[in-house]
Amino acid sequence: QVHLVESGGDSVQPGGSLRLSCAASGNSGTFHAMNWYRQVPGRQRELVARIRAGEENTYLDSVKGRFTISGDHNTNTVWLQMNNLKPEDTAVYYCNADFYGDVGDYWGQGIQVTVSS
Repeated sequence: QVHLVESGGDSVQPGGSLRLSCAASGNSGTFHAMNWYRQVPGRQRELVARIRAGEENTYLDSVKGRFTISGDHNTNTVWLQMNNLKPEDTAVYYCNADFYGDVGDYWGQGIQVTVSS
């Protein structure tokens, strides 16, 4: 069983920065793709950023130039550096991953990011 544990969520003022982390533990091999999603009440969960082996990282249009996703295949950890945060970035952020040799699709428990003055 694979577990994804997120950390780094907080409340910040507009223009601030946060760095989210997601670490995989358990019977996980090397990750194939790790993603950050976010969700606000009443809206669908949306893909914010993706890092996938052999492909260019992808981002939600509204975060391009502000957010950067990076990952370490050796430790199965992914980070989301979020700069110039805006109130509309307020959401619960979820880590999602799949791994080579494993058909599972795994999710973290979610972590709150609040951007408010």
